[in-house]
Amino acid sequence: MKFYDMKMAPNPRRVRMFLAEKGISVESVQVDILAGENQTPAYLAKNPRGLVPMLELDDGTVLDESVAICRYFEELHPEPNLMGRTPLEKAQIESWQRRVEFDGVGAIASIFRNVAPQFAGHAVPGVTETTEQIPALAERGALLIALFWRDLDARLGTSAYVAGDRFTIADITAFICIEFAKWVKSTPGPEFANIARWYAEVSARPSAKA
Repeated sequence: MKFYDMKMAPNPRRVRMFLAEKGISVESVQVDILAGENQTPAYLAKNPRGLVPMLELDDGTVLDESVAICRYFEELHPEPNLMGRTPLEKAQIESWQRRVEFDGVGAIASIFRNVAPQFAGHAVPGVTETTEQIPALAERGALLIALFWRDLDARLGTSAYVAGDRFTIADITAFICIEFAKWVKSTPGPEFANIARWYAEVSARPSAKA
């Protein structure tokens, strides 16, 4: 199998961290999104949505969503467990994972993709047709990410990790969310002491360097 990656992008890094936590090595192919390599005919022939990351299995099957790729490897390699063991824990982890993805990563993406010149005409991921940037969406994203930091800090004031008392995929998503926020200068400030405590712990994990 092959993992189509971009070293600096947040979603591929989420999968790399997941694989690193499990000790899994996969052949990788670098795709330069900023240069438009994911929009070439050769790439679109494999993945019509033009998304990165992408996992191509040996039989040609393609998975192009980060969490779906992680789920695939979780099923193949259940330990160390990162997506839940019991029905309740699986639901709780999924709930927080989606909350971080939509409220956090989504807000930052709204800022970045609507202001970065590289995405002029391609503001919406997964859509190959022209989609123009909307500056007002970047402004709203800035408001939403501030609210998300407040809520995440409150959560980490009552929980060691994002989804409970152990490290899971929800923590990986929250970590790459903060790393992504550096691109738009919207990282959580020093007033969010609980995030700072948690971020320091996750940053110390070997997978944070993936």
